[in-house]
Amino acid sequence: MFGTENRMSPDDHFQDIKRMISAIAGKARRISVIMPMLYEGRQDKRNSRESLDCAMALQELENLGVENIFTFDAHETRVQNAIPLIGFESLHSTYQIIKSMVETQNELQVDKSKLLVISPDTGAMDRAIYYASVLGLDVGLFYKRRDYKKIVNGKNPIIQHEYMGSKVAGKDVLIVDDMIASGESVFDIARELKQKDAENIYVAVSFALFTEGIDKMDEYYKKGIIKKLFSTNLTYIPEKFKQADWFQEVDMSQLIATLIDKVNYDDSISPLLDATDKIKKFLQKKG
Repeated sequence: MFGTENRMSPDDHFQDIKRMISAIAGKARRISVIMPMLYEGRQDKRNSRESLDCAMALQELENLGVENIFTFDAHETRVQNAIPLIGFESLHSTYQIIKSMVETQNELQVDKSKLLVISPDTGAMDRAIYYASVLGLDVGLFYKRRDYKKIVNGKNPIIQHEYMGSKVAGKDVLIVDDMIASGESVFDIARELKQKDAENIYVAVSFALFTEGIDKMDEYYKKGIIKKLFSTNLTYIPEKFKQADWFQEVDMSQLIATLIDKVNYDDSISPLLDATDKIKKFLQKKG
């Protein structure tokens, strides 16, 4: 905020949300919470002895009197089953990302013979299918072969990414996912696609977190492996990202402002939940 890097953790932010709700002291007609990135959204299911952080957090907000929770591109929307009696909506950044791609990448051709959508794993397949459907493209899938005999940093390490789909040789490729954490999966997949003679490789995500891997992203851009990364400003974007030639910021402020306005005036938000018609009209206009 105001040019200063915010060093608060997600836990700090969530505590502040609860403090603000407490300060309202029951005087509000209705309390709605907008979380651009869902708190503990990746901790949506229990693996072994892990905790269900996201479900517990949502139930906390419900118990504090929150009536509606809005977020963007939730990692797993079924987490709303933890709060069946209040509103939960996950909006999407698909339209804004596609618009940014088409308007900034003049050489990009949205054509089935020239562009292919890739899902980096089975979890992102629904998202990839949606992109492919609205753009009229084919879709391919990588699945992860893991070593279940080892645990590294709390996970079974990936041995190999295996590709299933049509030929990528001579085509541009769009890899879509909800987020980039360390970036290792995207880097591995981009390298595999280049070995299969893919042309330009684009990556589109809602959240470019980059807990590590920035230097590798610079390297892959300079080597011509990844041409462009599109990501929203729903999370903090360091100035280093904004200055990078490989990064394209996708502005979501107008959608959030519209959402706030509609909720405040009790207007329907249905048009904001499905942008399919909007995407198709935009593509037709662009020809």
